[in-house]
Amino acid sequence: MEQRVETTRLRDGTRIAYAVVGHGPLLVYAPGWLTHLELSWAGGAERGFYEALANGRTLVRYDKPGCGLSGPAPRAYSMELELETLDAVTRAVGAERFDLLGASLGAVVAARWAASRPETVERLVLYGGWVRGADIASASLQEHVLGLVAKHWGLGSDVLADIFAPEADRAAREAFSRYQREAAAPATAREMLALCYQVDIAVDLVRIQAPTLVIHRDRDRAVPTEQGEALAAGIPGARLELLSGRAHIPFVGDVDALARAVRRFLGLPALRRRAVPTLTPRQREVAALIAQGCSNRDIAARLGITERSAESHVERIRDRMGFRSRAQIAAGYVANGSPK
Repeated sequence: MEQRVETTRLRDGTRIAYAVVGHGPLLVYAPGWLTHLELSWAGGAERGFYEALANGRTLVRYDKPGCGLSGPAPRAYSMELELETLDAVTRAVGAERFDLLGASLGAVVAARWAASRPETVERLVLYGGWVRGADIASASLQEHVLGLVAKHWGLGSDVLADIFAPEADRAAREAFSRYQREAAAPATAREMLALCYQVDIAVDLVRIQAPTLVIHRDRDRAVPTEQGEALAAGIPGARLELLSGRAHIPFVGDVDALARAVRRFLGLPALRRRAVPTLTPRQREVAALIAQGCSNRDIAARLGITERSAESHVERIRDRMGFRSRAQIAAGYVANGSPK
């Protein structure tokens, strides 16, 4: 699959980047934590998750203001800004009624959207969400993490990687830490995290009319399971599905189980397990040099090979990973560290 990246604008002119991939009825994905359309599509596990969602659906994703390929908003981050962004993207793709999937903070955004715009939502899926942000963590822990993100973004991104992806190996957590720092500046990251702790959608839940599936991992380290249970209990007719795992971000842990649960609820058939493309040791070396900005001639000189051989390695990497450009190879290396 190949995603197409387009842009739209908020009322104040803020540029919003969104991506479209797949074919079929619309499935709009409301993202949670920091986003980067290019890096996420270059990341093997994350891309695999989105491709699983897009098989049989037209998947629409977007970068939030101040993240990834979108521009910064000239105002404070808020739930209203989140909802305006979702509105701008759905308008841009001509979506009048669609399936809506929200993950983490995106689940909170999606729930409020479904409550206030019931005529637009066909089916609603909420993963890793909560009702009251103040109940996610103690006040002292919230203050500590917000301080780390604002003043020590390197350390803060490492701490959040441990919280969000405890099941990932060290290399994957390091890659996710880099991804967070590439996706947004520390001030933006702090504002978004602060919003997570501030939101309260308790009064919205009873107004949700769409058939709803709430999915939560049973040992989610970032958001207690009780929050997922409360979310499902507050929505009329909602069904709760608990999956095994500690990871909060959807593309870490048993990703196949999560994708199967979503597809089953949307009426889509199960998918065969997709073989994950891998690179040879030499191709990983070439990818690293591309990420450093090296040309084919530079790569040839550094590795002691001919320029034609360097060019062949680049082409094989593009074919194997499904990339179309050197920029995507570089983004994949940044997103994954050293692609396996």
